[in-house]
Amino acid sequence: MPPASKAKEGEPTSAVHSQLVKLLSALFYGTCSFFIVLVNKTVLTTYSFPSPLILGIGQMATTIVILYVSKLNKIIQFPDFNKTIPVKLFPLPLLYVGNHISGLSSTSKLRVSTQLWTFSSGKLGSSLFLKVASSPCRLMQSFTGLPMFTVLRKFTIPLTLFLEVIILRKHYSLNIIVSVFAIILGAFIAAGSDLSFNLEGYIFVFLNDIFTAANGVYTKQKMDPKELGKYGVLFYNACFMIIPTFVISISTGDLQQATEFSHWRNILFITQFLLSCLLGFLLMYSTVLCSYYNSALTTTVVGAVKNISIAYIGILFGRDYIFSVLNFIGLNICMGGGVMYTFLTIQGPEHPKQQVDEENIPTDTKLESAIA
Repeated sequence: MPPASKAKEGEPTSAVHSQLVKLLSALFYGTCSFFIVLVNKTVLTTYSFPSPLILGIGQMATTIVILYVSKLNKIIQFPDFNKTIPVKLFPLPLLYVGNHISGLSSTSKLRVSTQLWTFSSGKLGSSLFLKVASSPCRLMQSFTGLPMFTVLRKFTIPLTLFLEVIILRKHYSLNIIVSVFAIILGAFIAAGSDLSFNLEGYIFVFLNDIFTAANGVYTKQKMDPKELGKYGVLFYNACFMIIPTFVISISTGDLQQATEFSHWRNILFITQFLLSCLLGFLLMYSTVLCSYYNSALTTTVVGAVKNISIAYIGILFGRDYIFSVLNFIGLNICMGGGVMYTFLTIQGPEHPKQQVDEENIPTDTKLESAIA
């Protein structure tokens, strides 16, 4: 009986620790996502760096180097390469290509005024490596989000919820579902004063939503320690994607524009470029951590709340924002839905059991447990 009582005494501590880890991982992701928007904006607009794909390649290369060196020094563990790795990684590379094509196509079809950049940037191409490698950067450079475009991008959230239910067999409460749709309702209201119709553009945006949601859900699935683990997903996804992204940069002329860029001798620019590469790695890592300890849905909602927070900053300190009652009410409803989701997630765990980070458990411990 004493062991049983000890177990009961330890349960609350374990539960609190689990919720704390979930909260911290979500905050870590939101913080990294926020700061990379600021740094990328400096690189791509202040210095007018012409090649977002090259910036994305720099972030992938940084990810590969950091993870490989960490593995060599036995700081982290992930499987060595073998012929089963591409099979285990599938379909993430295909989702990357689909996200890339649909993201660029949607942003090229839908262009409008700059005042909505703060509300829509950062999530338009939200494949793991497209945070900076395609549409968001091009948006910061030359495109901005059409209000309806922003609304349609919010459909990534319910699509993620739907795919988690179908693929990962997860179950969500009615309150969680209501909070998700409150975010979408707020986006509709925010864009209500300036709606327009572009069927071709909407099709590409909706395809981008599907690829983004599927990427998040399958990334969550592949992070199972029995598959690739979270570090394996990061490392091998970067390895598989850096070559095709390099080929794309050649075909689009991004590589040539980058080599001819005039600020390569500017120390401040180089510092900002390297900082963006490091933040790119931290963003990828924090995205995986947030999905690992929470869910793909939570990661998507945190991203949406971050974008709304940037919009509030733009309203308070920006000079381009034109006040609209509908827009302001919609933003508040979006934020209310995000806060409601956060509160519900903290109060009621999404997972009945705490995940065990098997990747960081020493091999000797695993053997002892197996013998016992």
